[in-house]
Order: sequence, then structure tokens, then C-alpha cells
Amino acid sequence: MIRKIIKIDEEKCNGCGACAAACHEGAIEMIDGKAKLTREDYCDGLGDCLPACPTDAISFEEREAPAYDEAAVLAAKAKKAEAPLPCGCPGSQSRAIRRENDSSNCSALPDSPAVSIASQLSQWPVQIKLAPVNAPYFNGAKLLVAADCTAYAYGNFHNEFIRDHVTLIGCPKLDSVDYSEKLTAILANNDIRSVTVVRMEVPCCGGIEHAVKTALQESGKFIPWQVVTISTDGRIID
Repeated sequence: MIRKIIKIDEEKCNGCGACAAACHEGAIEMIDGKAKLTREDYCDGLGDCLPACPTDAISFEEREAPAYDEAAVLAAKAKKAEAPLPCGCPGSQSRAIRRENDSSNCSALPDSPAVSIASQLSQWPVQIKLAPVNAPYFNGAKLLVAADCTAYAYGNFHNEFIRDHVTLIGCPKLDSVDYSEKLTAILANNDIRSVTVVRMEVPCCGGIEHAVKTALQESGKFIPWQVVTISTDGRIID
């Protein structure tokens, strides 16, 4: 049938992943650093992904395409929600971490200068994909949602950002998932006090900021939030 469907210009695509996060039907995936329309029958032609794209790489076109299959979309969402964690990995088990204020909470590499830095991580797991929707440590928590690279770029990340926060991390360019759905569920089902987003200055990090913004809107709650941007040379620039 001839119908309206999205078109992605791969030359303009910067691989940020914002469109994949904005597509609630799961029609778009990130493949080899580029957004691709992998399921034409999942695309409803409404274009939620268009305003999310920072480079205007997405447009509409009318062409021959399979009809939108709402039943298949709903089935795919249900299957995804019920999918077990990869390999039943015991490392994905949710738990809170109690920190003691002594030197046992510090670490330094052998033969390195005698400078020890205490970890401030208060829970496990930290990957957004593995995080539970409900956990006791979410209640009354200040939530930190950070791009993977930020902790490596900014030297005092634990003390300035992780301290006193529940931490979730992800990379919208490398993970082919819609973070906004998981984050919406976490915000909607827990008493989150505030949300801090820490992202890199690179355009692809816009996906994680967009996912949090979408989740805040979809959760139906008013939660204070802020965005902090880290430069590639390790400075706070915003």
C-alpha cells in the first residue's frame, strides 16, 4: 500500500540515538552508529521521532510500504517487558551498598601515589537496561542519570555527582533500547526527589537527555531536574 512513512538520511545522521528513544513503536534501531528504520510495519507515520532529531535527518515520504501493524507492536513491547535478563547473570541482582567512613572504602593501584578515593556508589546495578523498576533505594532518592563517558572524563565524578544519589548510566549511541520507557516506569513507581542528568558535550549524548525529558513528561509527576554537560577535556561547561 502507498502510505506516509519516515525516511532517514544517513548522511545527516550523527548517531545520537534520540530518534530511536523517541520511537515508542520500536521501528528505529541504531546499527553501526546510524539510525535505521528496521521495521516499516512498526512505523505509524506520526513522526514522534522528527522533533527529536538534532540534525533534521528524518523526514516524511509517501511510498509503497507495509501497513502499520499495531498488534505486532504491542506484542513486541510485551515480549520485551517480559524478557529475562541476559544469561540470568547474578551480577544484575539488585542490591543497596552500605558505605563505611573508613579507609577500607578507599582504593589505590599498587605502586601508584598514595592517593585513595572512596567510591560513592550506593546501589547495584547501574546500567539503565538492568535497573529494576522498583527497589527500596529509589524511595526518596535523588536520581543521577549519566552517560557512560562522563565518569571517565570528569575526575571528581564520584564526589560531585554520585555522592548521595542513586546512579543509572547508559550510552544512547551504543545501546539499541528506548531508555525513556524504563526511566518513565522508575519515575512513575517511586518517590524520586530530583533528577540530575550528566552528559558529554558530543551530539550523540543528546539521546540520554531527551530520554530523561520524555520520562519526566510521561511519568505525570513534577520532579525538579537539571542537566550538566562535561567537555571532552573534562570540564563542566553547562
